Amino acid sequence: MPFVFSKEDYERRTAWYTQARFGMFIHWGLYAIPARGEWVRSTERIPSGEYGQLMQEFHPKHCDMGAWMDAAKAAGMKYVVMTAKHHDGFCLFDSAYTDFKSTNSPAGRDFVREFLEAARSRGLRAGLYFSLLDWRHPDYPHYGDLHHPMRDDPAYGNEGRDFNRYLDYLHNQVRELCTNYGKLDLLWFDFSYGELRGEAWRGTALMEMVRSLQPDVIVDNRLEVSGEGFGSLAECRPTPYHGDFVSPEQIIPPNGLRDTEGKPLVWESCVTMNNHWGYCAGDNYFKPAPMLVKKLVECVSKGGNLLLNVGPDAQGRIPGESLRILQGIGQWMECNGESVYGCGPSGTDKPDYGRVTRRGDTFYFHIFDNTIGAIPLMGLRHEDVLSIRRLADGSEVPVNRSWIYNNYPEIVFADLGPDPVLPDPVDMVLEVRVRPGAVAEWR
Repeated sequence: MPFVFSKEDYERRTAWYTQARFGMFIHWGLYAIPARGEWVRSTERIPSGEYGQLMQEFHPKHCDMGAWMDAAKAAGMKYVVMTAKHHDGFCLFDSAYTDFKSTNSPAGRDFVREFLEAARSRGLRAGLYFSLLDWRHPDYPHYGDLHHPMRDDPAYGNEGRDFNRYLDYLHNQVRELCTNYGKLDLLWFDFSYGELRGEAWRGTALMEMVRSLQPDVIVDNRLEVSGEGFGSLAECRPTPYHGDFVSPEQIIPPNGLRDTEGKPLVWESCVTMNNHWGYCAGDNYFKPAPMLVKKLVECVSKGGNLLLNVGPDAQGRIPGESLRILQGIGQWMECNGESVYGCGPSGTDKPDYGRVTRRGDTFYFHIFDNTIGAIPLMGLRHEDVLSIRRLADGSEVPVNRSWIYNNYPEIVFADLGPDPVLPDPVDMVLEVRVRPGAVAEWR
């Protein structure tokens, strides 16, 4: 039968996701040992045999999935996604189709199972990242491929390699993940490139299998594209392997994302804390917590999610600086998370001083920088405003009606008082409730 896109099923699947807004990405594997990032085998052209020896060193004695999940939850994250297998082919789960896996390492542990159990026990939605690439598998293209470590070495020609045999392997491993580990909330495939996209992965068959085993799972758009594309749902021509959400990488879309008919898309910016996904000992260029709070708010104000990455080290510890950043975000979220969860674009113009998010008849004005004089709540009408409160403590904020503002009678000005220094130097949030039905009238 021809594929028929069901908008009802799609909206049911993604409902939790557009409420959650904030998640943790976890990139972890053998590449934590050389500690030069998750692409180290490709960038340094490391042969399979040499790289494979790292498995005998993989014994992360300090890996505590519960501690990882506690850090995510304390930061205000609602979902978590971990690499079950990255491009190097090393599996953090007990696959029956390869010996290159964590259960065969000195650790002897199925980290995917531990991760999922820890996440679920803490009420976090849990998903798995799975690479469509596999530089370890003998049937994956080597010489001439865009990314394979041996791409420039003619000694690794592709004679005798059977890509269909590789696809059987890929599908079998996805079946294992969808069968052996209980309910998955999210599958994050990575990634399509060149001629390898869509049906090159047997995309229709793959998604039919995934949907049959995990009917409620949501899937990213990278069976069709990579971070640089939007996919068939965005083009209003959904394929059987369309993505449920668009996955811009290391960028927040300047104006949010809409499909070709102008309707909002579900999307998620995946972002690193420093400049690498996997652990990189020499990369200390961390984004500070205040910056990441503002970027989370920016995503929500544009209708998207933020998936923030951590790269645990070879001993299984989240780096100390990452933990400090998560703690800082969590402190802000504890008081202001209501302006993030379940919120989206406000329908008003972006103010000079920050951002605006909205849930129903409640607007959240995020003030990054104080103004001279009272705060203009652009887009609101005096007759519609029911209350203005500081979200962090519930304290009333009055409307300033002094002569200074008489030249702007159509603008509501919120009076924060005489102190020019904001009580929250990161992002002070005003919760503004308007009359039910007012938003519909404006439109």
